[in-house]
Amino acid sequence: MTYDSLPYDQWIEEALRGVIRRAIEHAGEHGLPGDHHFYVTFRTDSEGVEMAPDLRAMHPEEMTIVLQHQFWDLEIDAESFAVKLKFHGKSYRLCVPLASITAFGDPSVNFGLQLKRIVVGEDGDQGEGGETPVLGEPNGTGRQDTNAVDGERGKTKTGEVVTLDSFRKK
Repeated sequence: MTYDSLPYDQWIEEALRGVIRRAIEHAGEHGLPGDHHFYVTFRTDSEGVEMAPDLRAMHPEEMTIVLQHQFWDLEIDAESFAVKLKFHGKSYRLCVPLASITAFGDPSVNFGLQLKRIVVGEDGDQGEGGETPVLGEPNGTGRQDTNAVDGERGKTKTGEVVTLDSFRKK
């Protein structure tokens, strides 16, 4: 980053991660009301991600989890959240830094965010990580994200995700 411009894009990313943190925090304190549920996609290869080796082997780069009916011990702080989930009948605890999240959605209200991965350099400066998949494309879980385009019928499903890339300087 140069010091001749303000880092609006970075500030926006931080604000959006704050929205995610507040939503997860609310779920941890009050549960999820009505049909609300969260899809959280994160980079498993990001620093600070804690997960069992067998889960990491199945998802070496990216993973999407769903917080809906069966999650336990949800904890959140300013930098990360931890949760216990079941995969294939076995309980696992995950610790996910907010900076590793690349997408967040609540399909019950057609809400979705796509984010850049934040990478902290050796000098402590934050930069952007690699490109993230566009919502609507296969996300590595064997299914399409909830805001996908239905190619066979040519209709767009309800809900729209706006990426910040279109507003950024190239």
